[in-house]
Amino acid sequence: VQQGNRLSFKSSAPYIPQYVTSNLTATSDPASTYANRVQGRQLLLENPVRDVQKRKEDEVKRRKILEEGKRRKLRGIGKREAKEKGVWKMEKDQAQYRLFIPLHRLWMSYMSELLALNPPPAAGIVPTSRSIPSSQAMFPKLVKADFHGAVISVCQSKNPCLVGIRGIIIHETENAFKVITKSNAVKLLPKQNSVFTLAIPLYSTLPASHSARMPLPLPDTGDISETTVLDRPHFEFELYGNQFRFRSAERAGRKFKHKETIEL
Repeated sequence: VQQGNRLSFKSSAPYIPQYVTSNLTATSDPASTYANRVQGRQLLLENPVRDVQKRKEDEVKRRKILEEGKRRKLRGIGKREAKEKGVWKMEKDQAQYRLFIPLHRLWMSYMSELLALNPPPAAGIVPTSRSIPSSQAMFPKLVKADFHGAVISVCQSKNPCLVGIRGIIIHETENAFKVITKSNAVKLLPKQNSVFTLAIPLYSTLPASHSARMPLPLPDTGDISETTVLDRPHFEFELYGNQFRFRSAERAGRKFKHKETIEL
């Protein structure tokens, strides 16, 4: 019956009792079950315990997302993000050989400390075999070392255009070395099917007052000479690119085994 703007419904059989009794199929007398357990009682149609538990689970998920975001910020940018931001792109005015000489000198100091090289002999003293480090002891350290700043050259390659290229490593990836040559040219040298020559200083370039607990001394930026490891006593190692196709960070934690090779 409509009274003004309000509607009222009347029925001889109320909806809720009829709905409940019709769904009580597990009992033989639904009417008595409804009268004893439902009629005249206040029933909670929601589960507050479940709602509280769900809120706690949502709070835990939200905290995990925030912690993961913080870890990403501390971890730094990834490979894809670095490529999008152009981290490894070099401007033309930055591609100058002399700008990377300090990096090379810092790398020589790093090698001096890593390989525990002896200081150069005093003037007039003939060096002995004991003052020269053992190359066998260097191999396990060199395969795990960081080569950014090292001077390498291509001594053999299936691509004859690469043979003879020499420069300072400015970026190493899994499959290539990026070097800058004395002619201020940036070259990408693939590791596959190439053999490289790596020059290591024969004597330590660290000052006599340096100790293992001290940080490496920064190179003198006022020195404009372009002297490298090739201008002082040094010895050379050959790197087989096919066996060296790893990122520098991966090499640090990798176990290398001695293997004979017959490939280029």
